[in-house]
Amino acid sequence: MPKVSVIVPVYNVEQYLAKCLDSLVGQTLDEIEIIVVNDGTKDHSQEIIDKYQKEYPNKIKSFIKENGGLSDARNFGLSYATGEYIAFLDSDDYVDLTMYETMYNKAKKENADMVECDFYWVYPNKTKEDVGSIYHNKKEMLVQARVVAWNKLIKREILERTKIRFPKGYRYEDVEFFYKLLPSLEKVAFVKKPFIYYIQRENSISNSQNERTKEIIDILEHVIIYYKEKGLYEEYKVELEYVYTRYLLCSSFLRMVKVRDKKIRKELLNHTWNSLNKTFPNWRKNEILRKEKSAKNRYMRTVNRMTFPIYAFLFQFKG
Repeated sequence: MPKVSVIVPVYNVEQYLAKCLDSLVGQTLDEIEIIVVNDGTKDHSQEIIDKYQKEYPNKIKSFIKENGGLSDARNFGLSYATGEYIAFLDSDDYVDLTMYETMYNKAKKENADMVECDFYWVYPNKTKEDVGSIYHNKKEMLVQARVVAWNKLIKREILERTKIRFPKGYRYEDVEFFYKLLPSLEKVAFVKKPFIYYIQRENSISNSQNERTKEIIDILEHVIIYYKEKGLYEEYKVELEYVYTRYLLCSSFLRMVKVRDKKIRKELLNHTWNSLNKTFPNWRKNEILRKEKSAKNRYMRTVNRMTFPIYAFLFQFKG
């Protein structure tokens, strides 16, 4: 059994793919399998995959499927993974050569269900280190964790037992995947080193703002339904309410104000405001929002029906 399976979905990334695969086949961890899923790519990525698979037949497993999106490709890869731990990597990013050996050793040393590391944001003209918080319990994790799949090593047994997968056909798939996985994580460990180079592309999904931005609301609703079905909602209600509020008033709000079509932008903002107040009508009284003294919380405490459109007008000119 490989120690780590790394799942790499590929779609139209021929100019980035070789650097990504170089960083994986060169890992200091020998017992690794690299599951490369061609998700119906339309460029020459498969030729690059074939070259690496031929050169590293004991490490790279190559699969081709019809285009189904990032979630579908990751889920497809999971069905073929045999490693003790699972990792995900986007094919336009790359990693430090010691990443998976270091994280695997940490997982074994602490008998961790998941290990998390830091990473770099790589822009055309600068690189910025992203240093995450160390959380000590599940409630802290729900509020503080960086909700991305690719900076984590996850025990495959948990994914097999819970059957948790990425939601097909949605953006923000990592949000649903991680928050659903969270209750099953009994032990989390941290490697406080930036191992991943997260490449920022102007035409990437995460940097393309349109009416699909509202899908974050659907994703968060899926999470709330899951917690209710599992009998966990009351236990985590305060944290879920805070996270829901923070997404809608902060990161998603900033994406929505960047939508160029005025009509769509207005509809998205109205939908956001109405969804927040319908789902959590008492969000202003959330104890995390009221007690924690951060700039983000101070801003959220000032938002009301009058200030919401004013902030929307001001923020669309920022960044």
